This record gives sequence, structure tokens and C-alpha cells, in this order.
Amino acid sequence: MPCFEVGPREAGRRLDLFLAARLAGFSRSRAQHLVAGGRATVNGSPARSSMRLRPGDLVRVELPPPVNSKAEPEDLPLEIVYEDDHLLVVNKPRGMVVHPAAGHSSGTLVNALLYRVRDLSGIGGVLRPGIVHRLDRDTSGLLVVAKNDAAHGALAAQLKDRRMTREYLALVRGRLEGEGTVEAPVGRHPVDRKRMAVVPGGKPALTRFKVLAPYPDYTLLSLKLATGRTHQIRVHMAHIGHPVAGDPVYGGRCGLPLSGQFLHAARLAFDHPVTGERMVFQVPLPPELASVLATLGEARV
Repeated sequence: MPCFEVGPREAGRRLDLFLAARLAGFSRSRAQHLVAGGRATVNGSPARSSMRLRPGDLVRVELPPPVNSKAEPEDLPLEIVYEDDHLLVVNKPRGMVVHPAAGHSSGTLVNALLYRVRDLSGIGGVLRPGIVHRLDRDTSGLLVVAKNDAAHGALAAQLKDRRMTREYLALVRGRLEGEGTVEAPVGRHPVDRKRMAVVPGGKPALTRFKVLAPYPDYTLLSLKLATGRTHQIRVHMAHIGHPVAGDPVYGGRCGLPLSGQFLHAARLAFDHPVTGERMVFQVPLPPELASVLATLGEARV
């Protein structure tokens, strides 16, 4: 774990710029990712990229293990819901990481896509070819993947302009009624940098929800994202006191037989990047989640 002492000439420099200068081959952006991931401390405490350093400060960095510079094709099970010359829509299983990263250099959705599709868009970079948006590892459901740069650009624009509709199913702890909106800024947790939280100065985030089924201790919701912040649904539901059932990070631990959070990207809609046709896709809950819901159904209120 590298450790650097801030010299007199480095006083007042931002932490991200300091790390970019001290770590060989690191850009400012890469340094910021390290800090955001909780891998850098100043005098033993978590810090922000914008922190101004003082002479004598000790900066420690935990460097992630190296990953391949390019994802490799792997023959993995892959459920393709739709495919044409420009894009494909996949139903990602629970437990699968979307793209390679530290600790997950293989077995990802990207590895499976590279085996199936030989010429993916390169906009996302060598480790994220064709990826337009992501799902957490334990969130199942629909993702659209671009096969070429033109499709990638058009789909990314729809995502940014909120013309791409994403609807999720989530089982949350506690009882909710009717429908509502959670609008609260999301950013890195001020202490645990590996988590997200509702924080002042975070990025604007808006989630709309509607009750589908009430149970004695849980509620099944339909949720729509107006923005796409990291862990947005999980953070927002925990923020209002109704964490997603089975979520070990944001307070959703429960007695239900769940291997991760009960969160499923059930519906996806967007305009085809070439034809302009409105494309709408929907997939059912995976067996594990459907089984939990069936058990709860016997006690539905």
C-alpha cells in the first residue's frame, strides 16, 4: 500500500491531482475513482478528491489488483430477449456483474456478450463495449446493449434525456400505500466510500413508486427511474425507511430466503436508434424472487 508525505511545494493541491502526479500511469480521472471507491486516506481518514492537502499530510492508497486491459470472450449462458443488426436486449441474471473490474475479471455480462457478438460498440471502452446502462450484480432484468457506435450514441442520448423508460419491481420492508416520489440527492457516503447515500451536494436523483401488493411486513412496488444514480433505488428506499428486502448494504436484511436484494428490472422501453420505432420489453421475475413472492402471497393483506 503506497504511502506519500505531502511536501511543501504540494501544499494546497487537491488530493486527486496529488495522486495523479505521484502514481505512475494514473490520470486524474483514475485517481478520482480510487478516492470515490474508498481506496485513499489522508492521515488515516477517508477523504474527498477535492480535499486540499497540507505539508506533512500522509496519503495512503490501496491500489486495486490489475485487470486485463481487454475483456475476453467467454461461453456463458445469456438470455437474449431481442436482437437485430444494431442492438440487443438481454435479461441479466442475478449474481452476474455487468463488466470486468477489480475482483471480477471474468464471468461478466461483457465476457458473455463478446462471445456472442463479435463486433460490439467501443464507446464504453475495452472493458465496457456496447454497455449503455448498468444493473447491480444482484439486480436481475433488462439491459440494452449497442452493437455499433451510432446506436450507442443514440441510446445514451435517450438515457440522458429520460426518453428511455426503466421500470423495476422491488419488495421493500414495511408497509407503504398508494404511490409517491422520492427526490433526494445521491452521492458517496461521507465515511464509507464504498456505499452511496443521500447527501447534501450529491447528484440530483428522482424515483417514482407505486404500490402493487401489500403484505403484513412488506410491500411490492413498481418503481420508475427519472435519473440513474448508482444504487439509486436501494438508497432512496432506505432513505424513506423502507429498504429493499434482502439488501445487505442498505439495511434490508430480513428472514426471507434471498441471496441478495429483491430488485428486478422488469420493463424497458426506448426508441430504436435507426427506425425510431418505440421498443417495449418486459420479463417476469426470476425463480428465486417469484418463489419468495408466492410464499408471501399466502399472507397478502
